[in-house]
Amino acid sequence: MTGTMNEFKKLVDAEEFFQFFNLPYDKENVNVNRLHILKKFSQFMAEVDDNSHGLTSAEILNEYSLALQKAHDLFLESTAYEEKLFKVFNDKPKNVVKLTEITSD
Repeated sequence: MTGTMNEFKKLVDAEEFFQFFNLPYDKENVNVNRLHILKKFSQFMAEVDDNSHGLTSAEILNEYSLALQKAHDLFLESTAYEEKLFKVFNDKPKNVVKLTEITSD
């Protein structure tokens, strides 16, 4: 990795992040889970930022690289529904009665 923190801050697309860090990625996985990967990556980056006191920019970027790989790999094993990163996956559906809620009183 030869990029700088300023270059990193200009990245937008998931593919740009993988290219910046020179990481291999599954294109189909990224196409299907793009927002979820980026959301999880953002969460992992926040953890890095919280624990990066005393690290150089290069060391932080290295940790970000590991975080992106971890986020990508998570969605090779898990699904967006299982991870529930977005509100829509946590909201209880309205006007739906589950079979488990029906009683025979």
